[in-house]
Order: sequence, then C-alpha cells, then structure tokens
Amino acid sequence: MKDHYDILVIGGGPGGAIAARTAAELGLSVCLAEKRAAIGTPVRCAEGIGTEAIAEFVVPDPRWISAELHGAKIVAPDGSSLTLSSEQSGNKVGYVLDRKVFDRELVWQAAAAGSDVVVKTRATAPILDEGRVRGAVLDFCGTTKRVSADVVIAADGVESKFARWCGIDTTVPLREIMSSAQYLLTDLPLDPHVTTFYVGTSIAPEGYLWVFPKGERSANVGIGISGRKSGTGHRAKDYLDSFIASRFPKAKQIEFIAGGVSVCRPLPCTVADGLMIVGDAARVVDPITGGGIFNAMFTGRMAVQVAAQAIASGTPSREALMPYDLTWRDSPMGKSIERNYRIKEVFITLSDEKLNAIIQTVGKLDLKEFSTFNLVKELIFRNPRLLLDLAPLRDIFK
Repeated sequence: MKDHYDILVIGGGPGGAIAARTAAELGLSVCLAEKRAAIGTPVRCAEGIGTEAIAEFVVPDPRWISAELHGAKIVAPDGSSLTLSSEQSGNKVGYVLDRKVFDRELVWQAAAAGSDVVVKTRATAPILDEGRVRGAVLDFCGTTKRVSADVVIAADGVESKFARWCGIDTTVPLREIMSSAQYLLTDLPLDPHVTTFYVGTSIAPEGYLWVFPKGERSANVGIGISGRKSGTGHRAKDYLDSFIASRFPKAKQIEFIAGGVSVCRPLPCTVADGLMIVGDAARVVDPITGGGIFNAMFTGRMAVQVAAQAIASGTPSREALMPYDLTWRDSPMGKSIERNYRIKEVFITLSDEKLNAIIQTVGKLDLKEFSTFNLVKELIFRNPRLLLDLAPLRDIFK
C-alpha cells in the first residue's frame, strides 16, 4: 500500500470493486480497502439480479451462479398467488448469485487490472484540508497509515460511516430502514427456477418475505419489514421464524444474517470536494425490492469515469465531480429509483384485503420485461379500481 493514489476506494463490495477495476483500466493508481478479513462475507442480501444487468459488467460464470430464474410468484395474505413467467420472451430473467464467489471475482478482476487491494483495513477517519477530502486514515492489521488520494470513493455500504465523517448527512428515517433477517436453508421443497414473495401485514408488515432458490433443495429465505414495525417480540427474525416453522418445518439452517437496508430516496447529493459516494452508501437501492447490486456497480463505474476527467483537469472539486451526481440521477436507474419510491409509499398503505383482491383477479402474467413498473401497469390494467388507490402516481403512468 502506497502513501498516495489517484483514487482510494473504501469498501470491497460490488460497487467498490467495479470502481477499482474501472480506475485501473483507465490507467489511474487506485487502492481498494476492505474492512473485513475476507471479501464477500458476510452476505447481506438475497443475491438476486437480472441477467442483462449482470452482463453489463461481467461475463456470467457458473462458478458464482447458484440458480437461473425463469419466473416469480407473489403470494397474497390469504394464500392466493400471482405467477409472473417469462414464457413470452422464452428467456431466463435472472440469477441468484453466490456472493462469496461473485464479490471475490470482481475484486480479483480489479487486482488483475492493476488495483492495489488490502483487506482487514478499516478507514477510521478522513484526511481533510479546509473541508476538502484528501484521503483517509487506515487501520491496516493494527498499523495506522495515512493514505492521501485525489479522490476518495465511499463504497462502505448502508452504514456509510466515511461519508458521515466527511460531513455528509447520511441519516435514514426509521420508517425507511428495512429491518431484515435471512437464513440459508436446505432440505426444503421448492421450484429451483422460481422466486417467491409473500406479502401481508401478518407475514411482513410494510415489507415482504422472499424465497430465492440456490439449488435443487436450498434457498435464501428472508424477510424485510419497516423499521417502525420492529420491536421486542415482533422483530424481522420473529416473523421469519414463524413463517419457516409453519411452511418449512423440516428445513435445516446453514447460515443466518441480519441487518438493515435503506428504502429511502438517495442522498440529496453524492459528491463533495474530493469525495464521491456510490452504492448503498449513496442510498441508491431499489425502494421496493431492496436490491442494489446493479445500482452499486453502475454508480461505481460512473463515479470513476467522472473522477478520471476531474483528476486530469487537476481540480477534483465538488463542481468537477458533480456530473456524476447529475448523470446517475438522470439515468434509467436513477429515474426508476424515484418512481419505485413513490410506488412503494403507496403500496405499503394497501390493506391485506386489497392485496388479496389484486392478486386474486390477476392469477398469471406473462411479462416480456420484468420490472416493477411493468408489473404495476399490468395490475392497474387488470384492476381499474386500483387507480383510486394509486391516484398520487397518476403522472407516472401517463
């Protein structure tokens, strides 16, 4: 690890890895610092991603694909279900990844491109000069080292301590933090190519429960509920344990993880003098699904592309880095985050009775393109009365 780099990346998840790889490919000196001793652990997501989304950044590899997805099912509170299939397109629509292998592959690619990589290296403070970020203080295996950089990229996840230390308000309202818990279960009956989502106030208040297959008889079974619905005796884990006991009583637990996922709007601004914020740290997570793998990689790559130009000009100021913030917000990804946030805010108010009615009247949908927007459009088409509940979203569907 050197004393100075063009770019210092804090965090070794998909966003940080793609940022480091992109920087190295552009000929910039770059160091990726990960606080944990091993890349890819612990896994803190359901590990699902679309096929086209992943192909934009890396060639799909069976080594880190646990399952290929051909469809999905949404189960209403009363047990009725809505099946989403890919029959019209005839293609698989997504993958369930093995994040332990996938994340390491991305970091290996960054290293192969020329990035320095250090693990068990925690950023403990930014290096500031009259308000401008000029690097970070790193605790490297018990040794403290000051590493300067023209640009620091905060890719340190939902906690985003580094951005907060730099003076960025990263506070997320309690109601917009999804309290999550997930087991990796084996020895359970399932369709290995279909994801299943369960909704309802008694199952997952202001959230949903998911079953993501990871092979013939294994799956990530998890839940996310609104932080304001969580408390003693009714935590996310309590709802999840109850569901598993009733639906999969013979399943065996292999892993367990818990944590929080932001389902709020992104940070008001994701740049400062010498600082760029990407991925979960920037709150660019889908507010409905909580998914953020693609969004992290997308913002990680874009941040470096803008940083490279700013560094070449010799002025990586807030103004020089601002095209990153403006461009990702104006991208299809940025627009979908805003749209899905508004949809989420309406759908969490729907009663179980309305959710039952919606799903009962549809039954099955064949979607050429899987997206929340297309799903909601189809639901409205099949249930015109839903327009009354979605009146605040009328402009979205014009």
